[in-house]
Amino acid sequence: MALNFDLFVVFAEMRTGSNLLEDYLNQIDGVTCHGEAFNPNFIGYPKRDDILGVTHRQREDNPDRLLRAIRDKSEGLGGFRYFHDHDPRVLASILSDPRCAKIVLTRNPLDSYISLKIARATDQWKLTNVKNRKEAQAYFDLHEFERHLGKTQNFQLELMRALQVTGQSAFYIGYDDLHDTEVLSGLAHWLGAEANPDVFQANLKPQNPQPLSDKVANFSQMEVALRALDRFDLTRTPNFEPRRGPVVPSYVACARHPLLYLPIRSGPEERVTEWMTALDGGGADLITDFNQKTLRGWLQDNPGHQRFTVLRHPLARAHAAFCDKILNSGPGTFAKIRQQLERFHGLELPNNPQDPGYDPAAHKDAFEGFLRFLRANLNGQTGIRVDAHWASQVSCVQGMSDFCLPDRLLREEDLPEALPQMAEQLGVTALPGWDSAADGNTQRLAQIYDRTLDLLCRDAYPRDYMMFGFSDFSLSS
Repeated sequence: MALNFDLFVVFAEMRTGSNLLEDYLNQIDGVTCHGEAFNPNFIGYPKRDDILGVTHRQREDNPDRLLRAIRDKSEGLGGFRYFHDHDPRVLASILSDPRCAKIVLTRNPLDSYISLKIARATDQWKLTNVKNRKEAQAYFDLHEFERHLGKTQNFQLELMRALQVTGQSAFYIGYDDLHDTEVLSGLAHWLGAEANPDVFQANLKPQNPQPLSDKVANFSQMEVALRALDRFDLTRTPNFEPRRGPVVPSYVACARHPLLYLPIRSGPEERVTEWMTALDGGGADLITDFNQKTLRGWLQDNPGHQRFTVLRHPLARAHAAFCDKILNSGPGTFAKIRQQLERFHGLELPNNPQDPGYDPAAHKDAFEGFLRFLRANLNGQTGIRVDAHWASQVSCVQGMSDFCLPDRLLREEDLPEALPQMAEQLGVTALPGWDSAADGNTQRLAQIYDRTLDLLCRDAYPRDYMMFGFSDFSLSS
């Protein structure tokens, strides 16, 4: 027998039929499944002391030791069942190993949820003799089911992405396939073993074969509740933005206080750093040009530090990006993108932004064109990069999470009160003032603002408006 893998894992959840699938796998010559090898509460099976000589304590100290034992000491091809809440320390090495066969067992999440409720009520998790079957009805709880569904879907998405990134494939098998002996024979063949369909005998019996209407005590309420469940995620806001990294070199720290600013481009960066300099007394330069190593050192050397970022209204931020990077010229502006916007996106821009002919009406027309470009750009419909100066603030904050999240998400309009409060918590008594006057870009936006700009901006940044709860610009400025 020439096995195609060195070990295997069955990715499943409770009440998806994993016990039955394990029973079938153990009926394949040369294949051994060691149960829930990485269940935090036991090793393999309840009341079991070890797997292949590795004890529960030894597994807790070093889970890779058990993984190696299953790979190297099993008779033939060894494997185990893994659920979303099992020891996470081995998941990365399992997913990245192409010599580990991935079997993904799925079941209708409503069926698995009801089955789980009944099993907990009866404390009966396996059934080998129908005479011993215990009966109970489940009570459906929508919020509990939504949590169950969310955990199941999130784990499946995590598995799918890992397989895609590493270029691997898995053997997917559904609960309803577990009685199809030809599918089970195909699984054996995929593993590199041989099993005639006739060899599979079901030693375990279905515990609750009756329809849901008989198993659920409040079935009519469940029907009504599920109507409100967005089964196909119809309300999801599509996201085609590229993932962003944490951009650690842009982070700024005070020299004399444990305060770290994680800027979002086209926000009030200059005014925030000026306030931080004043907080330090004005006599020391702020700490900049971090890399991940030096930032780790700063975080360790400054216990009790505060990390913050500042959210700006999407319309004000888009306008700042437009004025600073597209409309203006000179160092730091995007001349090539400006040319593309003029050639391919219909923007009419002056050679000199101070040209008297470029009046507020012309500025409004050009900015409207930029907002339309942003919608296409953030949806992956242009050949121009999604620059950090106009990337969604949601994606910027998500990028920060790859290294460290800010402690506080401050809104620009709240800075006059929020920054002093944060400094006071750090023990600072001499607090600098904050200039609340609108900057030049915001003043210019106020001259051209109307409802059309808000609608165009909402089309470009639906996730920012939804996730951060922004209202129309006229109400927030």
